[in-house]
Amino acid sequence: MKRSIFLIFCVVILAILIYFKMRTPATNQGKKAPNFEAVLMDGSTFKLSDLKGKYVLLDFWGSWCPPCRRDNPNLVALYDRYNSQGLEIVSVALEKNDKTWKKAIAKDGLRWPYHIMRTSRLVATDALALKYQVTDLPTKYLINPQGHIVGVNLSNEEVAKVMAGE
Repeated sequence: MKRSIFLIFCVVILAILIYFKMRTPATNQGKKAPNFEAVLMDGSTFKLSDLKGKYVLLDFWGSWCPPCRRDNPNLVALYDRYNSQGLEIVSVALEKNDKTWKKAIAKDGLRWPYHIMRTSRLVATDALALKYQVTDLPTKYLINPQGHIVGVNLSNEEVAKVMAGE
């Protein structure tokens, strides 16, 4: 009886590990961040490479995504604290329309200038999300001034350590 309980426990733990591994994007630390071009909310053209020399937090999110919206105050705090030290945030929203997207940006106080909307709610069908191997929202990539991915889905504390040079 104890052996079967132990076996069930092991299977459950393995399933949980597999689930979380599948949720973590394969693009990870040390790799060059794929460059891309997109249109910003103000209609201007943007390239990720335009921000070379700065830290970039690339945030894949959606206005319809509760975990994304709950995390937005953390992004605002990071931006307010580290923008003067060279941190920029680039938000890539997967949306059906721009009305709810623009409303969420205003309501959540996302004051950085780099807002991109992709017309899709599925990470599996969006070319940019696929380029970054995004499997779930929200997903965030911290990119260093040389254009390499420092980490994926880092906590605010981990981003603070990177910005402090630790």
